[in-house]
Amino acid sequence: MTTSAPVSTPFSRESTAMEVVRGIDLTGRRVVVTGGASGIGVETARALAAAGAEVTLAVRNLDAGQRAATDITDTTGNDRILVAPLDLADQSSVAGFVRTWDGPLHILVDNAGIMASPEMRTPQGWEMQFATNHLGHFALATGLHRALAVAGGARVVSVSSAAHLRSPVVFDDIHFTRRPYDPWEAYGQSKTANVLFAVELTRRWADDGITSNALMPGAIRTNLQRYISEEELNRMRAQSGGGAAYWKSTEQGAATSVLVATAPLLDGIGGRYFEDCQEAGPNQPGTRTGYAPYARDPEAAERLWTVSEETLRA
Repeated sequence: MTTSAPVSTPFSRESTAMEVVRGIDLTGRRVVVTGGASGIGVETARALAAAGAEVTLAVRNLDAGQRAATDITDTTGNDRILVAPLDLADQSSVAGFVRTWDGPLHILVDNAGIMASPEMRTPQGWEMQFATNHLGHFALATGLHRALAVAGGARVVSVSSAAHLRSPVVFDDIHFTRRPYDPWEAYGQSKTANVLFAVELTRRWADDGITSNALMPGAIRTNLQRYISEEELNRMRAQSGGGAAYWKSTEQGAATSVLVATAPLLDGIGGRYFEDCQEAGPNQPGTRTGYAPYARDPEAAERLWTVSEETLRA
């Protein structure tokens, strides 16, 4: 975190990804978007492609990825849209992606994730939401560190959520081996990890010219909510603070990701948390906006990095 002044932009929650990227030239830049075949991932990729970037959609379903790539090319005229297999819950898949990557990487958008799933575990016994939303992206970014470093001024975009307000990272029982599993606590913990990851990545890699910021994209109806009933979604929106029942379009939902990935005013700035295309302040009690102090705690961020390394080595 290189400056203390909050970042203010001319954009808002109504802004779209295309509006945010207008006037920005990404020609010659290479981008990876995880989960780029659907939801805000495909709209993030579309906006970055429209600005001239070579975009790789890192996806579990190659057929869906190819359809998305064709659609992006058709709508932007950019034919430098690639598709590569990536299952973030499978460390061998992550390693395979890293192994086949060649050359610099200017922007990594850690977008893919799962939300409030039933209790599931990886073969290693890791809780699935933490394994996918955090550990998979952690392994991907650290595996691509050299590619990011040689790019010069690379950015890692960490898509978090207001759900991080539900739980810190519970270091004594991250994988729910002793406490009862709760899908929302597990999701909240993984989203807190996304913010802490941005904080510690910036501290460790700033000398390599790499920064990372976290963001809350907003409430968007996508397949991310596959495990959540319509009734529960509506209840959550009603409780989201300020009586907000505001649903963004996918184009609006991708806007903050694209801002964090491309805005010149964020050059050299990392470790922060954004929502509605603005840097957010600390959460105020009774609201669902802003960041929880524990999500930007530098000691927790360093501890999470160490724990993540140890987990992946085990």
